[in-house]
Amino acid sequence: MGEVYSGNGVVVAPPQKQEEPLWNEITVAMVAPPKDADQALGLDGVIQQASAGMRDAGQNFQTLQRQSRTVDNKPAQLLKAQYREKSSDRDWIEELMFIEGPDNEIYSVALKSRPQDMARLEPVFNEVVRTWTLPEPEPPAQPQAAPADTTPTPPHS
Repeated sequence: MGEVYSGNGVVVAPPQKQEEPLWNEITVAMVAPPKDADQALGLDGVIQQASAGMRDAGQNFQTLQRQSRTVDNKPAQLLKAQYREKSSDRDWIEELMFIEGPDNEIYSVALKSRPQDMARLEPVFNEVVRTWTLPEPEPPAQPQAAPADTTPTPPHS
């Protein structure tokens, strides 16, 4: 469906009969860029922001599950919530996995689905999370070595 988060993520969905805002979808994105540890939102801060966004967009917000996990050997948290979206009067379940990266950045894998489609789509979400691998940190730049001396050595007498 396209890029999100200023090019730091993508939304994918199979074609569906309704208009796009009503489609079930999976979003994968970096939702909080790298920051110093004392400035980072952390997993709890990002979950609070996500919950607030769903509460603002909907009514009857209810947390169905919240759980600490590990994804690609990194700390992660799962949030599963249900609400009725005000703009469309549609019920949604969102399942979000937030993963902490090596530089305090936070990644998100999110499934937004109608409740009746969750049983069919949740295995796809679980497979995306199961196969998730974070990018390896860039190695520090090595100083350039001085070029080798290629001057011929005179023979010894």
